[in-house]
Amino acid sequence: MIEMSELKPRPPILDDDSVDDESDLMQEDDLLDRSKFGRRRKRRRGKRRRLTLAVLPTALTLGNGVCGLAAIAIAVSTESLDWTPESKLFAAGLLIFGGMLFDALDGSAARLTGQASRFGAELDSLCDAVTFGVAPAVIVWRISDVLLQRLTWGIGVLFALCVLIRLARFNVETPEDDDHEGFEGLPSPAAAGTIAAFAIAIPDLADFAVGEAYPEWIHSMAGVALDASHYVIPTLALVLAFLMVSRYEYPHVFAQLVRGRRAPHQIGQALFAVVGLFLLHWVALPVVFCYFAFMSPIRSLLQRNSTSVASSSSVEGG
Repeated sequence: MIEMSELKPRPPILDDDSVDDESDLMQEDDLLDRSKFGRRRKRRRGKRRRLTLAVLPTALTLGNGVCGLAAIAIAVSTESLDWTPESKLFAAGLLIFGGMLFDALDGSAARLTGQASRFGAELDSLCDAVTFGVAPAVIVWRISDVLLQRLTWGIGVLFALCVLIRLARFNVETPEDDDHEGFEGLPSPAAAGTIAAFAIAIPDLADFAVGEAYPEWIHSMAGVALDASHYVIPTLALVLAFLMVSRYEYPHVFAQLVRGRRAPHQIGQALFAVVGLFLLHWVALPVVFCYFAFMSPIRSLLQRNSTSVASSSSVEGG
């Protein structure tokens, strides 16, 4: 008779080599599982790192928008904010400068972290439209009470529209691999900074006009400048609006400073700006920004005139 134990399945008899092969296979499978798990963890860490780095440029861009909205709120506030009109304009101008700082940092942060994207570019343009388009227009509306209200409203609206055109043209014409060395047309932050610089300088001008520590000729000059500011700033806004949509070449100052590319004449200009700030306080800011805004058009016009004169003289000599 066949015993019942013989009916049970028996494990195959393996020699030592087969046992070693099977253990090697198990070890290889274990290593594969571990490597897959490690790759998954690395991918998760990479995603978390990318998400963390993407927050920084977006936060800087939104900081630009917050500065613009705060500048508008302070400039249009009436009895709700118990400040003098000059103090409100001063704070609005400082907030525009804060938006300029955020705008200068967000692009650099996006490129350094490898998070430059179409979304970031569009968000940056929307925040720029608020901070560098609407906020300076509100300052123009509030800074002049001599001209007709319709005229100042029209100038402010034209300035804001030119900022929108400037930003849209920049987005369409600038390729993704642009070296950011310069601009065609006055950049909107520089135009807004010029308006904001005049708003910041007004309290110092008022102090120069009535301060006892200053001589009489400074009092008279400051008084004339204060009276003229009601006409000069709206007119300046019109000129800046034209320069933004023009084709004059402007350098990218912040990019050149970050990359360490400074010509000797730029170092001299920086020294003059520092000395001017030390002597004139905030009054030096409008001078610096007007110099940046108008030097490129003046230089281009002078070069064009010299070229035309040289060509005409060569024709006469021939």
